[in-house]
Amino acid sequence: MNKSSDQIRSAEADAPLWRWAELADALGCSAVAGGPDVNGISIDTRSANPGDLFIALAGDPGMRFFTSSPGQRDGHEFVAAAADAGVAGAVVTQRQHMDLPQLEVADTLDGLWALGAAAVTRHQGLRFAITGSSGKTTCKAFLASALGVTAEPGSMNNFWGVPVCLARTPASAPFAVYEVGTNQPGEIEPLARLVAPQVAVLLNVHPAHLGNFASLDALHEEKLSISNSLESKSNFVCEYSVALAAGLTEQVLTFGDESGATVRVRELVGDRVVFETPDGKLSARVPGGGQHRALTLAAVVASLYCAGEDPQKAADLPASLVPKGRGNELLVTTVAGGHWVLLDDSYNANPASMGAALDTLAAATGPRYAILGEMLELGEQSHDYHLALASHCAQLTGVYCVGDACRALYDGLPEHQRLGYSERAADIDLEALMRGLPESGRVLVKGSNRVFWQGDFLARLTAALGDKLGEK
Repeated sequence: MNKSSDQIRSAEADAPLWRWAELADALGCSAVAGGPDVNGISIDTRSANPGDLFIALAGDPGMRFFTSSPGQRDGHEFVAAAADAGVAGAVVTQRQHMDLPQLEVADTLDGLWALGAAAVTRHQGLRFAITGSSGKTTCKAFLASALGVTAEPGSMNNFWGVPVCLARTPASAPFAVYEVGTNQPGEIEPLARLVAPQVAVLLNVHPAHLGNFASLDALHEEKLSISNSLESKSNFVCEYSVALAAGLTEQVLTFGDESGATVRVRELVGDRVVFETPDGKLSARVPGGGQHRALTLAAVVASLYCAGEDPQKAADLPASLVPKGRGNELLVTTVAGGHWVLLDDSYNANPASMGAALDTLAAATGPRYAILGEMLELGEQSHDYHLALASHCAQLTGVYCVGDACRALYDGLPEHQRLGYSERAADIDLEALMRGLPESGRVLVKGSNRVFWQGDFLARLTAALGDKLGEK
């Protein structure tokens, strides 16, 4: 049985994350006598902190897991750099000749998973696991804040990110919230079973990574597999239409804007939403606004119900919780005195999230522009999904398209909306683009991760909006 939150919070605040003997036991190896306590877990020397345990992972996970960007370097090459950063010790497959406590294992990725499993065994609180085609990181941030705990930043949701997050979880944490992702069949269930959550959440199923799945039905099956990690379907929180299609609406807690949902979005005006809940109406603020985030907040409310927590905890969350690149608003004042709202939704995109972002932009007033990157991994339907975005752009002032697949959208736009097309974001002539824009307006930047997230495009665009417009 789990201890109460008050009991858990009373645990000694300065206790180390791991004792050295605990690590050795979890990894099944011999401990170095007098080994140090560990206060953090690192797999990257660039972010390693003094007192961390550095796990030297291979750059390529091999056949067990899929990665679209396998590294060419091995973590063992960086053990010395980790030691220079002040780490307490390292997990390696072959002892490095240096004065640093080390634990030797046959495979460091297996070791990381073993450490994650040990973290679950000793954890005294409630664990939540979240999956979905979009909104996972935002939901994680919302739910963790509502529960009064800190969630790992970023999208740590794959074969190394999930066990790292588990290993970083203090044994005494009253709650822990994790996200679980996939871009290949068969990834969600083993990750979810590793987390062993008391509550699992499925936000939505959209055609993201569809090119890697046999069909949309196969993608549904993959997402629903998160519930296989639960002892009971009654601890499963699922978007209403997905639960309905799977015949689960009578067994699970649902959320959505449909009348049958357990937590229903009844009214949304600006960033204020009214939910219909099992206990009546609940008024709340939607951090960042928008219908898609209102549904994410509905999932949080349903999760609180599922965990026996007060749903009122989700009523007044700050807008600052919206993670970077997920629709953040940046206000830019130009040197000429104009004002621009830059909507940074550059982290990722799929047809549903792209349509939602464009619809939200279209509902605003004044000049409205979009710089849209291609949506990757959509398979044979990629052309049709990109072309279909033209209807969501109909009310916009202008659209700039980036990437081969996005050419279908560019060709489908009327001439007066075409701001330009480039194969890469780095090829956009921002100075020329600025000359065609008015003094003030709104601009959305959205596309798959590899389009804008790399290369500091948002920083370049922000500078261009602020500086170049003043030179006209």
